[in-house]
Order: sequence, then structure tokens, then C-alpha cells
Amino acid sequence: MFCRVSRNLTGLRGILTGASSGVGRALARALATRGARLLVTGRREQRLTDLVAEFPGQLSMAAGDLTQAVFRQQLVAQATATYGGLDLVLAAAGSGAVGPFAESTPVTLREIFEIDFFAPVELVRLALPALREGRTPAAVFVGSILGEHALPLHAEYCAAKAALHGFVQAVRPELRAEGIGLLLAMLGPTESEFWDNLLAGERASWSQGQPLSAEATAAAILRALEQGRSVVQPGWRARSFTTLARLWPGLLDRAITRKVREPHRS
Repeated sequence: MFCRVSRNLTGLRGILTGASSGVGRALARALATRGARLLVTGRREQRLTDLVAEFPGQLSMAAGDLTQAVFRQQLVAQATATYGGLDLVLAAAGSGAVGPFAESTPVTLREIFEIDFFAPVELVRLALPALREGRTPAAVFVGSILGEHALPLHAEYCAAKAALHGFVQAVRPELRAEGIGLLLAMLGPTESEFWDNLLAGERASWSQGQPLSAEATAAAILRALEQGRSVVQPGWRARSFTTLARLWPGLLDRAITRKVREPHRS
């Protein structure tokens, strides 16, 4: 019988991606406040510099492109050298695209999968030898409720998140046997710069909802990590969506179809 492994985050050593903004940045601050030590990464160097300056001695940084295999190798090497080991990998970096699939391109599809699926999965693969030696080790993947029930005009993003969810479900028992936890955070509408950094398209008017703050989202993720949980859905909107999708998927699809017929015409 599986028993949850609770965690004291104080003193844990980790890598955190997507720390330039949004949930990743909020996670970095919350973890540092709890006494964790992190190598934070993202593409915007000045933002990382400012973040690290808030927590001298606890945060270090490496700016770069997470989709590059060499950079991922450098992250693991730098974190283990700096902190003498590794207990956590938190994959919060991501991107998306909006628009009809028929008008999209293979390049967009591949770019989304590189950022939202391959990069976090391969980073964790590289980190496994260090995690096996860590204290209450765990990996955290930031997924989406759209990985459970997709929305139109978000095909690439939904597909990548669904792949990520499937990966976590498949690998969790394997890593649990080695003492490594896997936490999947299924986010709903969340305060971030996601819509400002789309690889293609622009936000559809019908998809705009009241977002949960990045700080509240980060707090929910860290509570779940401390409690040794496997899945967390921060905020009632996320939980309501997945409940509706599970119980009445046809009803949800009909409602979405009606909304899509209202224009994505800009």
C-alpha cells in the first residue's frame, strides 16, 4: 500500500524552470521563503538577476533555452555542483498558441511540444541520478486542465499537456518505487504572461476568465508537495472544469462549440 511522503521544504535543493514570470517566479519566491535553495532558469536574464537579488545565498541563476539539450545538461551539472546534490525539479516553463489547426503549421506544433513536453521530461530524465540520492526527492510538472479536456483553437497546447499528463501517470509508479515523487499541477485560468508570449495567434475573447493569482497557485502547489500528493488543481475553477468534463463531457463540448461560433475573427 502506498503511503504519502510528507516533505519539509527547508534546505531542499532544486532546479526551477520558468522563473522569469508568473507561477514559476511565484514558486521561486515561495520556496526561497521556506528555506529551499534553487537554481532558477528562464530566457530573460535581467528578470532572473532581479529575482536572485531578492534572496542572496538561496537562489542562483542560469539564463538560456530549455529546449536545448546542452543547456539542460548544464542546469543539472550546475545545480548539483552548487548545492552538492538535488532534491527537487520543478518544471514551470511553458508556451502556447491559439488559432484554428487548419491554419497552423508543423513548426508551431513542434515548438509547443519542445517547450511543453520534451524539455521538462528530458530535464527530469537527466536529473534522475541526482534525485535518487536526494532527500525526499520529487519532480513537479506544471500541466493544465486542458490536458484533461481540450478546448478548440488550442490544439497544439492541449495535445502537449495531454502528453505530459500521460507521461506523469505512466512514470509515477516507476519513480515511486525508487522513492521519487511526481506531482502534476493541473492549472486552470492563472495570472501569468502566457497570453503575451504566444507562439502564434492571440487570445480568443471567449476564453477570458478570472485568473487565480500566481501566488495562490504557487501556494497550492507547495502545499501539495509538502503533503506528498500526486495531483493538485489550484482554484475552484480548475476543479469545476475537470469535474464537469468527467461527468458531463458532452454538455461541456456543446457549450464550448457555441462559444467558438462567436468569432475568433480578429
